[in-house]
Amino acid sequence: MAKLLKIELIRSPIDRPWRQKRTLKALGLRKLHRVVVHKDTPQIRGMIEKVKHLVKVEEMDGD
Repeated sequence: MAKLLKIELIRSPIDRPWRQKRTLKALGLRKLHRVVVHKDTPQIRGMIEKVKHLVKVEEMDGD
């Protein structure tokens, strides 16, 4: 089974560097408390690491 990551935006990107804003946009996070699901890949993990202070991440089992 593939691992999935459930990512929720919990802090606002206002007054954050443009790189962090672009990373959130690339993850598909646009509004607070919205949740997106991505496959657990090294690329996604790297993006999460850059904005870990703005998001909440949960691991899920998926198909």
